[in-house]
Amino acid sequence: MGNDCQDVPAPGVGDARRYLVRTFGCQMNEHDSERLAGLLEAQGLVATDCAEDADVVVLNTCCIRENADNRLYGNLGQLRSLKQRRPGMQIAVGGCLAQKDREKVLERAPWVDAVFGTHNVGRAVDLLQRAQLEGPVVEILDAAASDADEFPSALPVRRELPFAAWVTIQVGCDNRCAFCIVPAVRGREISRPFTEVVAEVEQLASRGTIEVTLLGQNVNSYGRDLALKARASNDWRAHSYLTGDAWAAGGAPRVRPLFADLLHAVARVEGIERVRFTSPHPKDLRPETIEAMANEKAVCPHLHLPLQSGSDRVLARMHRGYTAQRYLERLDAARSSVPDLAVTTDIIVGFPGEDEGDFQRTLEVAAEAEYDSAYTFIFSPRPGTEAAARTEDFVHPQVAAERFERLRQVVERSALRRHEQRVGRTEEVLIEGPAKKGGPNVYSGRSRQNKLVHLEGQGLRPGTVVEALVEQAAPHFLKGKLVRVAAQPRHRNLIPVAAS
Repeated sequence: MGNDCQDVPAPGVGDARRYLVRTFGCQMNEHDSERLAGLLEAQGLVATDCAEDADVVVLNTCCIRENADNRLYGNLGQLRSLKQRRPGMQIAVGGCLAQKDREKVLERAPWVDAVFGTHNVGRAVDLLQRAQLEGPVVEILDAAASDADEFPSALPVRRELPFAAWVTIQVGCDNRCAFCIVPAVRGREISRPFTEVVAEVEQLASRGTIEVTLLGQNVNSYGRDLALKARASNDWRAHSYLTGDAWAAGGAPRVRPLFADLLHAVARVEGIERVRFTSPHPKDLRPETIEAMANEKAVCPHLHLPLQSGSDRVLARMHRGYTAQRYLERLDAARSSVPDLAVTTDIIVGFPGEDEGDFQRTLEVAAEAEYDSAYTFIFSPRPGTEAAARTEDFVHPQVAAERFERLRQVVERSALRRHEQRVGRTEEVLIEGPAKKGGPNVYSGRSRQNKLVHLEGQGLRPGTVVEALVEQAAPHFLKGKLVRVAAQPRHRNLIPVAAS
């Protein structure tokens, strides 16, 4: 499992039971794992990076990435031998793949103690306790008991980065992209009440958090469901999450997404210096959102705007809801309004039916867009999706691999060019910690444009804000020289406690 078994028990933990949470997939899964870790620590367990030391191992799964099944069951196979040597060890499987496979997890790995899905993360500890008495248990819900249960904000949390935090604003997705399994495993689109989001950000700021990332499957459509509920209500004014200019002049709520309003509100929370968001959908990128990015200092000049394909024919087969030209127009509008905007994207190569002409158009759009970086993927069918059933249109693996390499060259060429333009500039960098390579005095951090920056320094704690002069550029990172420390960390490390 790639474990580091050199970790040392924390002072004072003695013989406390230990846990390990392994996360696969997206930021939504990472945030769920923080909640899982918080729940376990609230029960007195302490973290370990080594499966051999763990009394409880939780695998939080993804079914979007390629070979997700193989990764899960490969890890479970390794854990089986550990559990045979230590029968008291407990194993839980949660997340999207668990939601999809349900009872199949126990059929393939009967040594697993508990299986839970995406709608009942808060039940993980209860299920493990049940398993101690009853044996293996599976609890997969098709939806949360209530909308409030979709956002377990009252659960204890163990933040991976104490100076930065993910904040879930929306779960589920109402789009029907042909390649995506998310609607099936995460459910319908539900927005978290406006005031709850702002209150959580205010609480984080009071603890010294300076950066928040707003999470949703399609953040641009945040609040559409809230506004529709408000319009249908006999008492619209009771919906306190509709604030400010969310109300039309006539006294009724505007039935439009509220994401721009949320950006304004979060960016103005005292103490919050950086606001990021992921992921927006190009078809829903509205002028108000671009305006908020341009006018709110705290909103970082970075836009992740998934293209997926540059071919209109393929985009239609994907059910993406925009054309390449429309995409480029919205990208141009964002770059025209937001100074020094960095743009990243997702692109799928070899979608069923993609021919050489389609792929050439993708290369052309990628070159014209001049991305700062891109996450490129070779199409991998996800059982249960529309695209997975188009087997007669699958692109030959060798053809897809060759196209992938050609796309990589185009993307890295533009990424290097854009990074080279930053050489000689001074960047504000938020230190994340020691660099993985380069020696004991090399640190890594992120610029406001979300660029990975490596620099030399001494005693730089995570959460320190520095200014760095960029001296060297590569396609995936920058190297800089420390100019000065602009601000020391403000966060406090808190011990998770169970919610009352």
